[in-house]
Amino acid sequence: MNTPHSQILSMAGLVDYQEGSIVSRVILKGETGNVTLFAFDQGQELSEHTTPFDALVHVVEGEAEITISGQPYALKTGDAILMPAEQPHAVRATRRFKMLLTMIRA
Repeated sequence: MNTPHSQILSMAGLVDYQEGSIVSRVILKGETGNVTLFAFDQGQELSEHTTPFDALVHVVEGEAEITISGQPYALKTGDAILMPAEQPHAVRATRRFKMLLTMIRA
């Protein structure tokens, strides 16, 4: 991991979009959790899945639809949503978007 310590980070600039893809960059990783920045090209998605831990999604840029237990939520720049542990969820980019995912393992 090469994220600098004790520096102001411009989150949107830490990962670039790639046509037809999802790009990720680990910002912080530890035993009790991690923080990962993602860039989704429009139309890209993470299919429905579950995780054993709560996760917080913060939309840094753009727009997405996040579905949790069958309920879709429209998010835009600045919005955040908590995805509860053991609940099925999916992420779809309705426009290009970047999200910061914080997962706590404790």
